[in-house]
Amino acid sequence: MAASVREITHFIGGAATAGTGTRRSDVFDPNSGAVQAQVTLGSPADLDTAMHKALAAQGAWAATNPQRRARVMFAFKAEGRYPARP
Repeated sequence: MAASVREITHFIGGAATAGTGTRRSDVFDPNSGAVQAQVTLGSPADLDTAMHKALAAQGAWAATNPQRRARVMFAFKAEGRYPARP
Protein backbone atom coordinates (compact mmCIF):
# COMPACT_ATOMS: atom_id res chain seq x y z
CA MET A 1 0.00 0.00 0.00
CA ALA A 2 1.45 3.38 -1.00
CA ALA A 3 1.86 6.03 1.68
CA SER A 4 -0.31 9.09 1.24
CA VAL A 5 1.49 12.22 0.11
CA ARG A 6 0.96 15.46 2.00
CA GLU A 7 -1.10 18.09 0.18
CA ILE A 8 0.24 21.65 0.26
CA THR A 9 -2.34 24.42 -0.02
CA HIS A 10 -1.94 28.06 -0.99
CA PHE A 11 -1.98 30.75 1.70
CA ILE A 12 -4.13 33.63 0.44
CA GLY A 13 -5.66 36.39 2.54
CA GLY A 14 -4.56 34.82 5.80
CA ALA A 15 -6.11 31.42 5.14
CA ALA A 16 -5.14 28.09 3.65
CA THR A 17 -6.80 27.86 0.25
CA ALA A 18 -6.92 24.98 -2.18
CA GLY A 19 -5.82 25.98 -5.67
CA THR A 20 -8.49 25.97 -8.36
CA GLY A 21 -6.11 24.98 -11.13
CA THR A 22 -6.30 21.62 -12.83
CA ARG A 23 -2.56 20.88 -12.82
CA ARG A 24 -0.64 19.38 -9.90
CA SER A 25 3.05 19.33 -9.13
CA ASP A 26 5.24 17.17 -6.94
CA VAL A 27 7.27 18.88 -4.21
CA PHE A 28 10.66 17.24 -3.71
CA ASP A 29 12.78 16.87 -0.59
CA PRO A 30 16.02 18.59 -1.64
CA ASN A 31 18.06 16.29 0.57
CA SER A 32 16.80 12.95 -0.76
CA GLY A 33 15.06 13.83 -4.01
CA ALA A 34 11.96 11.95 -2.83
CA VAL A 35 8.49 13.36 -3.36
CA GLN A 36 7.40 14.82 -0.01
CA ALA A 37 4.17 16.56 -1.02
CA GLN A 38 1.96 17.67 -3.88
CA VAL A 39 0.45 21.05 -4.64
CA THR A 40 -2.38 22.02 -6.96
CA LEU A 41 -0.94 24.75 -9.14
CA GLY A 42 -2.74 28.05 -8.97
CA SER A 43 -4.96 29.23 -11.78
CA PRO A 44 -5.09 32.77 -13.17
CA ALA A 45 -8.10 33.33 -10.86
CA ASP A 46 -6.01 32.23 -7.85
CA LEU A 47 -3.29 34.70 -8.83
CA ASP A 48 -5.84 37.48 -9.26
CA THR A 49 -7.33 36.76 -5.82
CA ALA A 50 -3.88 36.65 -4.18
CA MET A 51 -2.82 39.92 -5.81
CA HIS A 52 -5.99 41.76 -4.78
CA LYS A 53 -5.77 40.50 -1.19
CA ALA A 54 -2.06 41.38 -0.99
CA LEU A 55 -2.65 44.89 -2.32
CA ALA A 56 -5.49 45.39 0.17
CA ALA A 57 -3.29 44.23 3.09
CA GLN A 58 -0.10 46.05 2.10
CA GLY A 59 -0.99 49.43 3.59
CA ALA A 60 -1.76 48.04 7.04
CA TRP A 61 1.31 45.78 6.95
CA ALA A 62 3.58 48.69 6.01
CA ALA A 63 2.12 50.75 8.87
CA THR A 64 2.79 47.95 11.39
CA ASN A 65 5.74 48.41 13.72
CA PRO A 66 8.79 46.53 12.34
CA GLN A 67 9.22 44.64 15.62
CA ARG A 68 5.62 43.35 15.35
CA ARG A 69 6.19 42.35 11.70
CA ALA A 70 9.28 40.40 12.76
CA ARG A 71 7.28 38.60 15.45
CA VAL A 72 4.65 37.62 12.87
CA MET A 73 7.31 36.23 10.53
CA PHE A 74 8.99 34.29 13.36
CA ALA A 75 5.58 32.86 14.30
CA PHE A 76 5.17 31.60 10.70
CA LYS A 77 8.60 30.02 10.93
CA ALA A 78 7.78 28.37 14.28
CA GLU A 79 4.56 26.91 12.83
CA GLY A 80 6.44 25.48 9.87
CA ARG A 81 4.73 27.77 7.36
CA TYR A 82 7.96 29.55 6.59
CA PRO A 83 10.74 26.95 6.62
CA ALA A 84 14.19 27.81 7.88
CA ARG A 85 17.01 27.80 5.38
CA PRO A 86 20.01 25.60 6.08
